[in-house]
Amino acid sequence: MSVTYADKPWLKHYDKGVPRSLQPYPSHPLHQFLIDAAARNPDGTAVLTSAHLPLFGRKKAELTYRELNDQSDALASALLDMGVKKGDRVAVMLPNAAQFPIAFFAVLKIGAIVCAANPTHPAGKLIEQFKDCGATTIITLSLFYNTVKKIQPQTDLKNVIVTNIKEYLPGLAAFLFTVAKERKEGHRIEKHPVDHALPDLLARYKGKRPNVNVSPNDVAIFQYTGGTTGVPKAAVSTHQALVANLVQIRAFLLDAASPEARFLAAIPLFHVFGMVTVLSTAVSLAASMIMVPNPRDTHDVLEVIDHYRPTLFMGVPAMYNAINNHPDVAAGKYELHSIRACVSGSAPLAPTTKRRFEELTGGKLIEGFGMSECPTAVCCNPLYGENRTGSIGLPFPDVEMRVVSLDDELSDVPVGKIGELVIWSPNLMIGYHNMPDETESALRLGPDGKKWLYTGDIGYMDEEGYFYIVDRKKDMALIGGFNVYPTQVEKVLLEHPSIQEVAVAAVPHDDPSKAGQEMLKAWVIVKAGQTLTEQDIVKFAQSTERLARREIPTRYEYVSELPRTLVGKVLRRELIAKELEARGKPSVGIVPVEQSAH
Repeated sequence: MSVTYADKPWLKHYDKGVPRSLQPYPSHPLHQFLIDAAARNPDGTAVLTSAHLPLFGRKKAELTYRELNDQSDALASALLDMGVKKGDRVAVMLPNAAQFPIAFFAVLKIGAIVCAANPTHPAGKLIEQFKDCGATTIITLSLFYNTVKKIQPQTDLKNVIVTNIKEYLPGLAAFLFTVAKERKEGHRIEKHPVDHALPDLLARYKGKRPNVNVSPNDVAIFQYTGGTTGVPKAAVSTHQALVANLVQIRAFLLDAASPEARFLAAIPLFHVFGMVTVLSTAVSLAASMIMVPNPRDTHDVLEVIDHYRPTLFMGVPAMYNAINNHPDVAAGKYELHSIRACVSGSAPLAPTTKRRFEELTGGKLIEGFGMSECPTAVCCNPLYGENRTGSIGLPFPDVEMRVVSLDDELSDVPVGKIGELVIWSPNLMIGYHNMPDETESALRLGPDGKKWLYTGDIGYMDEEGYFYIVDRKKDMALIGGFNVYPTQVEKVLLEHPSIQEVAVAAVPHDDPSKAGQEMLKAWVIVKAGQTLTEQDIVKFAQSTERLARREIPTRYEYVSELPRTLVGKVLRRELIAKELEARGKPSVGIVPVEQSAH
């Protein structure tokens, strides 16, 4: 008899010690983990912040679990006095710094809803998000204060709380920052009298504790998604969903997730990946978080790893790839062997990236999968067991996954066949905020009476229960009447030794005789010091015998970088938009490979 999804074949391949089920899950709000951590390990380091100082080296400052709990209590009490009530939305627009966990847990402690915002978003996008969620209060960095004041009249924002990055820097670093960088880099502001400075609030409400009854079923976060497809949607999730997910993550990581773990907080905490796998999971363990405000500064990431020896590094392929290709890493300048485990998400992990990173660190780099709609992870490759090339791994305990037909979107396809991935899990969202049609499309009642999440991802399951993603439904191309999956093409091209990164997408055919048809285009980043021609790429693609002729791109462009979300997803729609804009302009457009500076 053939294997079915109902057989849950993945359970047989769990690492020893990973339970088949974690029921019952803790029945308390997310911030209870912080209260417990402060009681259990009050003097343990919760947050480590560091800075490199010329002539003085790298200095650090630490926030203990007692301090983190007390300061979030003080801020929570201040929010209550401002009139923020249970169920109100509070925007948190902060980078990875000590202020983020203080603000995050303060909002949760009063039963309000965290609406984390990407500080790098343009003003128009911020207005759209704040108007959608109806946030009346914002906690932000002084660097973004003037932007907030500019857009405030177009939103419901009434209370503005501002903090300066220097407030949690080491003492000497804070002094030098004040003297040399604060004004120059835009951190020094003229605060409006009606607005609030975070240090003043923490001093005024020191020792006060909020007294709000928060239920596990209360909403905890609005997490905005849709960054790669256009229209942002707020996935609404409860405390219980977040608690369930971090318990699943801890169980799957076994001994790598322990109170002794040191989490590298490089993935943005305002994204649900960092919010759950780093911030919430670390606090639930009373483990340390080492802050990295700018994950794109690979030099700083390497400095932090070398100095403070993190053991867990949640990230995205672009981050691991940047480390692999950094010249100082090749020169052996940095010690990276403290890293025991890394979980990669948000984009496909190339086998070459995985192999090289594991060689450099001696740790395990495992690929997982998750979504803002099931914050945040639902499956992962085993930490110690078999990691299958190209696989997103095995569903977590209590997670069920199936693959349904692309035609009727209901019936299960046979194991090994391609269809849309659908998920049921205790950590699913309850829906999209103010979007009933989108909610109905994403969460659908199955034959078993459960609501299943339709992911929009095309993939399959093998006989042993390992799942694979082929591509997003919206990115699927139609070439010569056949379905082509750009992500699969990218995976093959990335194996070329001269290609550092590549993005593939379908664009309208540029041959007038083929109007209405699509062709594949590849945007290629070539490794430093390497040369590459179009013919080289085509010849390599053919030699792999893994791509049909229609799957090999017919147009190529060399680029120095690819547009990405802050968590590493390539924005194919931006590449396509630029391509369409360039059409018909002789001086701009596709650069012949032979003419490239590479």
